Amino acid sequence: MGFPEEARTLSAGFIREGDHGSNDYFALVKELVSRRNRHEKGSGIYNAWQKEIDRIYASVRDELISNESKPITPVKFGTSGWRGIIGKDLFVKSVRQVTRAIVLIYHEIKTSHELADRLGVKSFSEAQSRGCVLGFDNRFGGELLAEAVLDVLADSGILVYYAGESTTGVISAALLERNAAFSINLTPSHNPLEYGGYKFNGADGGPAASLITDLITAKAREIIDKDLPIPVSRDRTRVRELDSLETWINMVRRNRKHHGLDYDDIVSRFAGDREVVLAVDCVHGASRLHIEKLVTGGAPKAVSDDRIIILRGESDPTFGGVAPEPSSSNMRPVMRALAARSEPFKLGAVIDPDGDRIRMTDGTVEIDMNLFGAMAYHFLHEKKNLPGMVAKTVATSNFANQLAHDFGEEVFESKVGFKEFKPVIGKALVYFEESDGISVLGHTPEKDAYIGLLLGLDMVMTLRRNLGEYLFEIEQDHGFYYPAKDGVTVSSSGKELQAKLSLLEKYAAGTVIRLGNEERTIIKIIDIDGRKMVLDDGSWFMIRPSGTEPKVRFYVESRDRGKQVALFETAKAMLHEIGLLE
Repeated sequence: MGFPEEARTLSAGFIREGDHGSNDYFALVKELVSRRNRHEKGSGIYNAWQKEIDRIYASVRDELISNESKPITPVKFGTSGWRGIIGKDLFVKSVRQVTRAIVLIYHEIKTSHELADRLGVKSFSEAQSRGCVLGFDNRFGGELLAEAVLDVLADSGILVYYAGESTTGVISAALLERNAAFSINLTPSHNPLEYGGYKFNGADGGPAASLITDLITAKAREIIDKDLPIPVSRDRTRVRELDSLETWINMVRRNRKHHGLDYDDIVSRFAGDREVVLAVDCVHGASRLHIEKLVTGGAPKAVSDDRIIILRGESDPTFGGVAPEPSSSNMRPVMRALAARSEPFKLGAVIDPDGDRIRMTDGTVEIDMNLFGAMAYHFLHEKKNLPGMVAKTVATSNFANQLAHDFGEEVFESKVGFKEFKPVIGKALVYFEESDGISVLGHTPEKDAYIGLLLGLDMVMTLRRNLGEYLFEIEQDHGFYYPAKDGVTVSSSGKELQAKLSLLEKYAAGTVIRLGNEERTIIKIIDIDGRKMVLDDGSWFMIRPSGTEPKVRFYVESRDRGKQVALFETAKAMLHEIGLLE
């Protein structure tokens, strides 16, 4: 079957012309990308498949503009904002409706001291004058949806700092540096290509508190259900273009005394250090626009081109057909690129589309945030001589706990979700989570891949060691930790799942359990987010339900790499026992 016929047959299986509602455009896009990727990039047949992809995206664009229906899934703002399918959930009308809900909440500040406190402004007029930082990632339709947000904010007389395509950490820094009232970032983070998203941050620059996200959810649903009219304006006189990365750099410079990272010194040393090579996989995300300037300080000629390797740095809302996240599979191209280099010091990273997650490597050892977060804490505390506690989520490795214990410092251990760090912002030296997010004292309360990359570069050049070598040195002094995670689909969800999982309470501290061929005693239970059972050999496993799906996630950590499987098996056996697994 030749290209035209194959393309027509494929399209007929997914779409009917003129019927946006029933068309699964993204399932078709994924099939088209799969076929495109079978051919050499730039070849005639490759380009033919790409034109077909572009044709389908033109239909998605039309749906974004013309959709007058309700979102197929009710709007819900969670830990990381609102996420949904592009064109089906997020489209011009629904984005205007949600933005209107946010504007109305600011109108209510005058009647609620608690609302004013959580939002960080005292009146609607203050929100108007301080303004909003607005940006989006590389998802299809991002600029179009940003215009929809502008339409509503313009009608409300709210000043807008327009960052364009940018990253979550950079937008958060811009909010703080401009003393804006709030930010809106159109991104679903690392979700697959069919997803769009909408993140809202208040004046503190961090993820909004549950009080605020619940209000946005409720008010947006009311507007959508009643199909209330949305006043809009095309006036753009209160829009200011913003170089968000330059603002981020200025923030890092200004707060050097807090986090010990001298931005200008780091980029200057990198420019002159021919023994260091850097490879970054942007997975086609927004970071592709920033990396070169970030690591050269805006003077790219200061670093020979071949010492900065940018992978997947082209614009592509399909992400080349891969899952756009820091992962072992996405790390392989970085490791191959570094393996081909002769420099003794190598740093590689994968960054997700909106730049709030990062995973690193030295070309040999892959280092996820479980370990890198602890390394960052060790580096700042011991090498930069900065005192302070460490903050981490409960599902994250206890490696950092051991370091804090050995340093005589405190540990703040929170529920999963970066917004849970709010109580220790300005106190913790480093705060991080197992899902590859990190920030530091004096920086944004949002997770930020760029501050992680700057930390990694400073470590390598200061210590004259690759990350794997540095990790091994720390482990020799403080112990070895082997974290991992997995998950299973179970027979229940929602409240029924929660009820069944409550049966695990019989496994209390002091209970002896079977772990492979050994017996171990549970010495501690942490139940702030799921159930984490710490064993007498320092290993642990955690069982955490999904809030929306019939799924359970397992997080484990052994002190012996060979015992990770036994921890997973023990967790699964417990689910079998309470009737969640067949």
